[in-house]
Amino acid sequence: MPIADINNPGERKKLIWAVALGLVATLFLWWTFFGFGRSSKPTGHRSTQSPNSPHGNRTAVNPTSIQRGDELNTPPLEQLRPIYYSATPPTAAEARRNIFVYFEKPAATTVRSVPTPTPTPPPPLLLAAVSPSNVYARTQDFSFEVTGDRFTPQVRITVEGRELPTRFVGPQQLSATVPAAMIANAGARQVIVRSPDGKLYSNATMLNVNPPPTPNYTYIGIIGDKRRVRDTAILQDLSNREILNVQRGDVLGGRFRLTSISDNELVLVDTTLKIKHTLAMTTDQSKGFAPQTRPTPKVDSEDDEP
Repeated sequence: MPIADINNPGERKKLIWAVALGLVATLFLWWTFFGFGRSSKPTGHRSTQSPNSPHGNRTAVNPTSIQRGDELNTPPLEQLRPIYYSATPPTAAEARRNIFVYFEKPAATTVRSVPTPTPTPPPPLLLAAVSPSNVYARTQDFSFEVTGDRFTPQVRITVEGRELPTRFVGPQQLSATVPAAMIANAGARQVIVRSPDGKLYSNATMLNVNPPPTPNYTYIGIIGDKRRVRDTAILQDLSNREILNVQRGDVLGGRFRLTSISDNELVLVDTTLKIKHTLAMTTDQSKGFAPQTRPTPKVDSEDDEP
C-alpha cells in the first residue's frame, strides 16, 4: 500500500481530518465510560439549625439523591417503562358452619307408567229387553220374560243376584215368575241371564219397581151411633177440598173401593192392582169436620135467666 504524500496539500488535509475525528471519537468514548472530573461518592448538604430550635441539632439530608452519570445517559423511554405489580388478595378465614343448615337429599321421583287398560270382552250372551220393564210395588207375583240371543237351557234369569226358576222358550227368549216379595218396595232391580257355573253370562238391564198410586183422601169422621151400624164415612178430597159421604162398597175416583169402616181407619182396595190401602182418621180438632167435634149452635129462644 503506498504511503500518503505529506507534501501534497490534499493528502495533508485528509490526514488532519482523520486525526481530528479519531481524537473526537476518543473523547466521546472516555466521557461515556469514565466521565470528566466527577466524584464517585455523592456528597450530602448539611443544614445547621440554631441552638434555640425546638427540634435540637439535627442534620437535614436532601431527599433528592444525586443522579449518576450512567443514569443520565439512560434513554428517557427506558426510564418511563410501565411497572407491573401483581397484588395478592389477603386470605380470609373460612366461614363457620351453621349447624342448623344441612343438606337434604332430594326425594327420588319415580315415574309410574300407567298400563293401557285391556278392553273388556263382550259377554257370551245377549240380553236385549225384559217384559214388563216397569211394575208397581206391593203387587202380586207376575210372569217375567226376557228376550235376547244365544240362550241355552242351562241359563237362568237372575234378579238382584237371586236365580229364578226359568223356562227355556228358545235361543232368543226365556220366562220366569217373579215373587211378590222381590217387589215389596219401590226401586230398580238388576236383571242378568247367566249359567250356574258362571261361564255363560249376559249384559245387565234394569227392572223398575214404581211406588203404587195411593188414594188422595183424608178420613175425617163417621156418621151413626153405637146402637146402629156405622156405615157412612166422611172423607175430604185433597185435590179440590170437597167433603164426601161414602158407604161401604163405594168406589172412589173410579179406582179405590171402600171395604171397611171403623172409628179408627178405613180400608180401600185398588181395583186394578189389588193393593190394600189404609186411611187413619185425622185428629185435627180445629177443622171441626167430625160430628162429635162440631160446636152446638146457640138457640135465640133459649132463656138464659135462671
